[in-house]
Amino acid sequence: MKSYLEFEREIKDLEEELEKLKDPFNKEGLSEVETEKISEIQSQIDAKLKLSYQNLNAWQITQVARHENRPKAKFFIDNLFTNFINLSGDRRFSEDESVLAGFAKFEERSVLILAQEKGVDLDSRLKRNFGMMRPEGYRKCIRLMNLANKFNIPVISFIDTPGAYPGIGAEQRGQAEAIASSIDCCMSLKVPIISIIIGEGGSGGAIALASANKVLMFENAIYSVISPEGCASILWRDPSKSLEAARAMKLTANELLKMKIIDEVIKEPTGGAHRNKDQVISLTKGILIKYLEEFKNYTGEEIFEQRKKKFLSIGKQKHFKVFSGEVSWIEKNNIFEYGKAILLKFKKEIIIGIFLIFLIALYLF
Repeated sequence: MKSYLEFEREIKDLEEELEKLKDPFNKEGLSEVETEKISEIQSQIDAKLKLSYQNLNAWQITQVARHENRPKAKFFIDNLFTNFINLSGDRRFSEDESVLAGFAKFEERSVLILAQEKGVDLDSRLKRNFGMMRPEGYRKCIRLMNLANKFNIPVISFIDTPGAYPGIGAEQRGQAEAIASSIDCCMSLKVPIISIIIGEGGSGGAIALASANKVLMFENAIYSVISPEGCASILWRDPSKSLEAARAMKLTANELLKMKIIDEVIKEPTGGAHRNKDQVISLTKGILIKYLEEFKNYTGEEIFEQRKKKFLSIGKQKHFKVFSGEVSWIEKNNIFEYGKAILLKFKKEIIIGIFLIFLIALYLF
């Protein structure tokens, strides 16, 4: 069953009409399929999808990133890699099902896969804890990243999480320390790390596996320090202000590319990644090949330095200015207009002040 978002209501109606036309068995029995009408409605659907997805606001992109039919990490593993061996446990506490981690073959080359998995139905979502990793998940990834580093195996991570699991047990077992250690491990590796944000990239739970040489992001994915609802609850005490929060946070792929926080935006099919998963796989495969080839001739030290410089340069593009260069405070030619504006603005206060001075003068003399 297809799932539709709030802004896709017209598309839903058209697709339901299209399905009825394609079905030769209507209420009156067997009927002739109207091919011209089908083509016309399909054209309308394509046009509306293109128009809707060209003008998405930040909150609508957040909804698309969370779409229940969006391709998940396991889908990418099954369709991009061969001979995937899932490895379990952090050798300290237990296994964390919210992250799939193991070695696989990609274009006849060994790679380490770290993939945050949300699940596709209720049972798998509960099993995967909705993609929210616990400390043992991060420690498992650290263990495997160190192993990959030892044998010179590149790391590919798929990011899709609302954030690290905030439960009491996770905090007791050192959630913050596990995330910090994972970031530290990512930054210290001498093998290339390529991270792809496929849906939600939420908080430290995402950056723990996305401190990479190349951070790529799907067109309708999001990457932020907190969810829009969480931000709205903190700033305005009102979760309904999610649209304002999403806009202010600049969590979309195009905004993050402008700020050079990510390296490339992966274009999605019209209507989102969930509408054409084969095309998504083809695009992802091409980009992974491109970046793995780029790092093929780098030494371990060059890979490490490239990653270090990338993160140190974030936020350094614009120099800090106390005053804007575009607007002057008071221009010489406008001094009289400025004075006039001040007089008009504080007219009442000035009159009261003059009156008080007059009364004091009368009293004294």
